[in-house]
Amino acid sequence: MRLSTTARYSLRALSDLCTHSHDEPVSVSDIASRQNIPVNYLEQLFRKLRCGGILDSVRGAQGGYRLARPAGEITIAGILQALDEPFIFGSCQTEKGCENAPTCPTFNLWRKVKGSVDEILKATTLEDIASEKISLLEGLTTDPEREEAATKALKLKGE
Repeated sequence: MRLSTTARYSLRALSDLCTHSHDEPVSVSDIASRQNIPVNYLEQLFRKLRCGGILDSVRGAQGGYRLARPAGEITIAGILQALDEPFIFGSCQTEKGCENAPTCPTFNLWRKVKGSVDEILKATTLEDIASEKISLLEGLTTDPEREEAATKALKLKGE
């Protein structure tokens, strides 16, 4: 199970917006440049987030986007809902259902996993993510697992 590119890019971009906005609008191109996200794609995502009540847009020379409400009031679950990006574990949780559900030994497992993930996404706010980003940028947080993931990615990139 993977988080979609839409969701990953949106969370990165919104975190960037939180750390750079100071209640002023931020341009999509600035965020796209800092986050290495294609501008056109980010514009599409921000339109969805605006329609979903996550962002406000400001027109004009000093225009751009800003959060529609405080970051502490915006949950990750709300962002994913605005993007229409549900977290699904197995076909039994889709609208189509699954004919094997009555006898499937993993049905309850996926339901429990989904329930746990849903609770975490509802409890985690954009402010939580932005605070972690600030801690990482300022060197206040160290995490061996992050370092290991970066080392693996760089090694694979070099091959």
